Amino acid sequence: MSTANPAVLSFRSAVEADVSELVALVESAYRGDASRGGWTTEADYLEGQRTDAAGVRQIIDAADSTLVVVERAGGIVACCHLEHRGDHVYFGMFAVRPGLQGAGLGKEILAEAERRARDTWGAKEMRMTVVNVREELIAYYVRRGYRRTGELSPFPYGDERFGVPLREDLAFELLVKTL
Repeated sequence: MSTANPAVLSFRSAVEADVSELVALVESAYRGDASRGGWTTEADYLEGQRTDAAGVRQIIDAADSTLVVVERAGGIVACCHLEHRGDHVYFGMFAVRPGLQGAGLGKEILAEAERRARDTWGAKEMRMTVVNVREELIAYYVRRGYRRTGELSPFPYGDERFGVPLREDLAFELLVKTL
């Protein structure tokens, strides 16, 4: 009989054996009907893929980068990407299983990501980009200490690796938090 607390999260770096499960997790959190089970869906303004096996492998293999796998009771429940970029760490590919969203996991995972950015790379700032029309998600990050910069970068229209846009007004907004 296991004495491990099933509510406790564990964190580790992704490995090759995780690739297919991580692709499925990210896709389920952002795209298609499965994503509607959570609140992070992009299905109303983006179709197609969010990532693929090659993209996940590229992150796993990159220097100064880690794809953090979050497990609970032996199963993968979330992931996030941390990439050291000089004076800051970029946070991305944050995905929590749709059925587990809204239960406080995201807040706990984000705090661990920020701790890792400080402890591993000595980062003074965490940065991320969020699709500008995702007001509810941006508000979530603002409640966690991130500030909107108003700095927008163009959405990569025509590059289906990022999805197929259903709107013509998409851009990425930079959010920043001092660590």
